[in-house]
Amino acid sequence: MSTAMPSLRPGWERVRRRWRASPLPAFLAWWGGELRALLPLRWRSWFADGTDWYLLQVDGDSWSLRRRGHAESLAQWNEAVEGMPATAFAVALQQVDREDLRVALLLPAAQVLRRSLSLPLAARDNLHQVVGFEMDRQTPFGVAQVYYAVRELQAAAPAGRCQVELVAAARAGVDPLLARLRAQGIAVDAVDVAAADDRLGVNLLPPEQRPRRVHPRRRLNLILAAGVVLLLLLVGLEWRHNREAALATMQAEVAAMRGDAAQVASLRQQLQDNAGAAGFLAQRKKDTVGMLELLRDATARLPQGTWLERFSVDNTGQIGMQGQSQQAAKLLDALKDSSVITDAGFQGSIQPDASTGKERFYLTARVRQAATAGPAASASSGDAP
Repeated sequence: MSTAMPSLRPGWERVRRRWRASPLPAFLAWWGGELRALLPLRWRSWFADGTDWYLLQVDGDSWSLRRRGHAESLAQWNEAVEGMPATAFAVALQQVDREDLRVALLLPAAQVLRRSLSLPLAARDNLHQVVGFEMDRQTPFGVAQVYYAVRELQAAAPAGRCQVELVAAARAGVDPLLARLRAQGIAVDAVDVAAADDRLGVNLLPPEQRPRRVHPRRRLNLILAAGVVLLLLLVGLEWRHNREAALATMQAEVAAMRGDAAQVASLRQQLQDNAGAAGFLAQRKKDTVGMLELLRDATARLPQGTWLERFSVDNTGQIGMQGQSQQAAKLLDALKDSSVITDAGFQGSIQPDASTGKERFYLTARVRQAATAGPAASASSGDAP
């Protein structure tokens, strides 16, 4: 872990720098402040950033503690008085949440060396290491003799360069102060420089000397965030399951309706077929001349002295008559005006029959269709007795 962190730190610093250079942090800070201003006063502390800085300053043997951004002291004590430092410090911070508590040791400005540097842009990825190499040239100390921090300035810089500030303090002046605080049972999170009622905003304390803090609240927030993500995933899966179930139900209903529609179409087709067959039979019956009507007409038109030995009608309406008559040649004239018989003609020759003394004949004709036989049939029926 210790070997991986230095390799990851430049990339992390690059991301942090780009984030700070973007307009999003300022916008989010403004937006969050506006939203907090709408809340009641007792609720606003719940939505604070969580970090509560308290500043320590020393004057000889006397120490003072105040809150960041406030000029009044919360506690003052003399470290020479036994038991007083721990008591005063604990009483002053008894209402502060230990997770949010951060303590910074402020050095007077006279004890700190501040110098503005112009560096190439390539150095922005690892400012701390680059300035450490330049420490001998920029200060009268070596890098092992000082606590230092580097911050990037927003001042204009020449093309291809960036403007940074080196803040350094001699270890010989800082280490005794840290030792005195440790003797009093006070651990500090940062060593900074006093700037009016506030701090400069740097941390001269090396990472290995900063106290490691456990953040149960952050851990809880991560668990809650993971729970929210899990719930969102479950909601999405449930929504998808509901959509799939609804789709399956709709598909089943459509399939059932398609089956009903197919059955209705089959019944409709069957009805149409039955209606067509019934209509065909009715039309066929209407267009077909009845056999009794055909026999009646033939009987009425055949002259006296004529009888038939055979009378046949096939499916195509072809009529065959075979018989004997005293005057067979007059049979065609007799059938000419028939309303049900047409196209009469002899097949073969007429032959005399010696036994009966009559003429034997074979006559063919066709049944007249009802559509063409209608008017004639009406006329003949009107003349019938």
